[in-house]
Amino acid sequence: MDTISILTLRLSEAIGLYMIVMGIGGLMAPLRWRAVMDDLERSPGLVMALGFPVFVVGAALILIHSIWTDPLAVIVSLIGYAALVEGALLLAVPAPLLRIGRWSLNFTRAWAAVSIVLGLFLFLAGLTGRATVIA
Repeated sequence: MDTISILTLRLSEAIGLYMIVMGIGGLMAPLRWRAVMDDLERSPGLVMALGFPVFVVGAALILIHSIWTDPLAVIVSLIGYAALVEGALLLAVPAPLLRIGRWSLNFTRAWAAVSIVLGLFLFLAGLTGRATVIA
């Protein structure tokens, strides 16, 4: 896959690895996700503690990579914006996001499989892609 930025390739690899690892965790220990949701619903402080780094990671991704030139760059940029929005919601109005999280527990293995597939795509796209200057 061609992109204009080496940064896009490296971020794609990192995000892909994260998604693969999280997907494997969801397949191997789906009950752990239920326990995480239980903990989040009981602890507003934990929600805040989670929301802050998610927001920071999203903001950092946007600041260093807001590139809209090719499909891989767009995907990486959208992931940054999604993290920023998720972190902001966790900090400002977490209840709707927690409700969605509780509902999604019904599909933990499906989400895990999707995460692994998308993670493999992003990781391999970053690993095998080329950064070329578009003239």
